Amino acid sequence: MRKMTSALTAASALSLIAGSALAQTGTAADPAILTPERVFADPSLAGPVARGVTLSPDGELVAFLRSREDDVNVLDLWAAPTGQGEPTKLIDARALVPDEGELSEAETARRERMRISQSGVVEYSWDQQGRYILAPIGGDIFLATRADGSVRRLTETEADEIDAKVSPQGNYVSFVRDQDLVVLDLATGTETPITNDGDGVITWATAEFIAQEEMDRDTGYWWSPNERFIALQRTDESPVAVIPRLDISGEGSTTIDQRYPRAGEANAVVELYVRDLRSGDRVKVDLGDNTDIYLARVDWSADGDTLYVQRQSRDQKRLDLLAVDPTTGQGRVIATQRDRAWVELTHDFKALQDGRFIWSSEEDGWRHLYLHDANGRVVHQITEGDWPVKALEGVNEETGEVFFTASMRDGREMPTEQQLFRVSLEGRAAPVAVTPEGGWWSASMNRPGTAFVGGYTDLETPARTGLYQADGTFVRWIEENRLDETHPFWPYVSRRPDVEFGTLESHGEELVWMMAKPPGFDPSRQYPVVMQVYGGPSGGGVKNAWLPPTTQLLTEAGYVVFRLDNRGEGYRSAAFKRALYHRMGVPEVEDQVLAANWLRDQPYVDDSRMSAMGWSYGGFMALHMLTEPGMALTSAISGAPVTDWSLYDTHYTERFMGKPQENAEGYARSDVVDRLDQLTGRLLLLHGMADDNVIFENATRVIDALQEDSVPFEMMLYPGQRHGVRGNPRQLQQWRTYLDFLDRTIGERRVAD
Repeated sequence: MRKMTSALTAASALSLIAGSALAQTGTAADPAILTPERVFADPSLAGPVARGVTLSPDGELVAFLRSREDDVNVLDLWAAPTGQGEPTKLIDARALVPDEGELSEAETARRERMRISQSGVVEYSWDQQGRYILAPIGGDIFLATRADGSVRRLTETEADEIDAKVSPQGNYVSFVRDQDLVVLDLATGTETPITNDGDGVITWATAEFIAQEEMDRDTGYWWSPNERFIALQRTDESPVAVIPRLDISGEGSTTIDQRYPRAGEANAVVELYVRDLRSGDRVKVDLGDNTDIYLARVDWSADGDTLYVQRQSRDQKRLDLLAVDPTTGQGRVIATQRDRAWVELTHDFKALQDGRFIWSSEEDGWRHLYLHDANGRVVHQITEGDWPVKALEGVNEETGEVFFTASMRDGREMPTEQQLFRVSLEGRAAPVAVTPEGGWWSASMNRPGTAFVGGYTDLETPARTGLYQADGTFVRWIEENRLDETHPFWPYVSRRPDVEFGTLESHGEELVWMMAKPPGFDPSRQYPVVMQVYGGPSGGGVKNAWLPPTTQLLTEAGYVVFRLDNRGEGYRSAAFKRALYHRMGVPEVEDQVLAANWLRDQPYVDDSRMSAMGWSYGGFMALHMLTEPGMALTSAISGAPVTDWSLYDTHYTERFMGKPQENAEGYARSDVVDRLDQLTGRLLLLHGMADDNVIFENATRVIDALQEDSVPFEMMLYPGQRHGVRGNPRQLQQWRTYLDFLDRTIGERRVAD
């Protein structure tokens, strides 16, 4: 989604940024100048950020993951009482497993799908009683007992135990080993195989590639609340085409025959079963005669007597909710959502104690919450307005309150901020804000909906985490992350860039943008611009939140940094998102041209020195922007780009583009290779040489075409890296390469054509 250049040395990278500051201030290099060497070093400039924060089921303890001070890439499990008392370390990953060794390909791929780049305790789970916390480390499983703080090792095998869970009532631990599901009785230590024929193309209880990568479903089995049943999927990958993929590392290369379902081709066949632990019987769930469907979501009713299954059609225009009898596997469709483009998948399903359930829908043009009766009929709409619900966060059934996050203020959409709201389950009362306006809040409610863990950040505040009562009353800090003299970022605070927000209008839609300016900004001067871009379906990048330090690297180097959320990007209205339907690379680029023209009208912008940079979909966009005459870019950095959507996977691509057989014109129009004769400037292309998501072939198509046309370009390849570049040393090299390229194309060392 990238002529080979050597990386900057540490000294030259430092002089690049320090020299830029010197030119602006006329003084010697300032120690407050942020350098790449400091950004990619420990301790992290983000400060002590809590990850994966959850409340114990009884609300008395908060568990969270924290990076080690000696290695930001290793996580330990911590806990803090919700009352008085300091946080304590529950599980020290390195003490238990000093050397994690190599993970299996299945677990490595699973973590890649989940975007887990750290090691140590990377995930954990509670039982519903709050007695235990289960944590996999290095392929084995450890159980922390809350009562005495003890930690015991449950497995020590050659194979990896993956997707481990504590059963709801805390009597069992379950996991997948060698493609089969196993249940371990905690009282006796006895392991019981639930399946025994997982091998080759057959896998039990594991989410298939498409579900993990594109459907935000990371598991393939589900305990019933009463521990009687386990619903589990069976995946047969035999229909999926084998794509030989070279996994190239620094030590050599391996050919991996990856089953990769490309757009328009066959998916894996996924079936759903229910195992009755009481009788030992296993029944197959009737998902219908058509096997070319997606198993989207699986949930249990509060009493465990009904299994709810969301079944999505291959074209993604229909989503059925089935109510299934777990003893027979027979089910019926009780609710259906339809859309002319696609039906969005969410986690906004909540089964209530009285048999009713909450489910979200975009049927009125915005994502909102609806209350359904046990038979699936809509009782009433819970939320409404010209703004979308971001996520259903919790329900307090005693008070009849529903909690959700949204980007809304005073009943109007506000894309640059996010708050937690509450609203009545039974009526159409106006939502009440639980958290203050102005920044970006996230929330994780406890099961009864009486408290939540709130994460907050804004332009002046690094990410902090606190515990709050359901009405928003502050209880205690989990990680205050105060920006003071003790904070690792404190030496660089004085040179943080000024940021401003604004809007542009495109085809009747309001687009939000943000701009960061270099320190000592002088509006009478002209500055080069770096347009950071993602551009594709996502949560959007323009928000009132703490900037990543890499943005400050760019402003320190003298660049104005600009980002626009174009149509199709961000959780906005259905119409806003569906603007790119069958037209990827068209409306997004139109909007970026609009932004480029607006930038050229600003007196402080040097329109002969504009560049774009992006990764993944952003890499696709950077290539399209560099080949769009209306952009007239001087250069672009494209990382891991999709270059032909027919090479990408089914669920993601077909959602927006349909099948190649049905939308040949749209696929041809979005093919980057056919646009390379329109390059307006210099290209830097980067790609991981073990990428199993955006296959390396996407990059080699561009490399081959440019070489065939004798077009010079620059390239940086990453042996052993998948869809992201991991680890401080490689990321430091990556950003030295970025800064070197930008300096030579739009910066102080720019060579005239």
